[in-house]
Amino acid sequence: MKISLKALLLATAFTSTGALADECNLGEMPTLPNGATASMEEMVAGQQSIKAFQAEAQAYRTCLDEGMAAIKEAATDGDKESAEAFKAMTDDYNASVAAEEAIASDFNAQIRAYKAANPS
Repeated sequence: MKISLKALLLATAFTSTGALADECNLGEMPTLPNGATASMEEMVAGQQSIKAFQAEAQAYRTCLDEGMAAIKEAATDGDKESAEAFKAMTDDYNASVAAEEAIASDFNAQIRAYKAANPS
């Protein structure tokens, strides 16, 4: 039985990409403080949770980048499973960027509410 090198490499990529994709996890988005009623300590804790989420999101996207790089050639060569996996990873990547932008925007709104409730 003769197996081509390309088939062997694709099988290895699928196996490692599947495991890699399973290892890419984005945690829960943090709960934001209510700026209108929060203390300064709660706002600082909220900021720290946002920064931790942003670092986690960056690590998540790096993990997805590695998975996408592993299957990109097969996906562009027309392999249907690779193309579907590549699209799913791309969609997940984009969703994590959107989530990070949304949480930052929401936190900025809470900062404005905090400043309005605590003028000094």
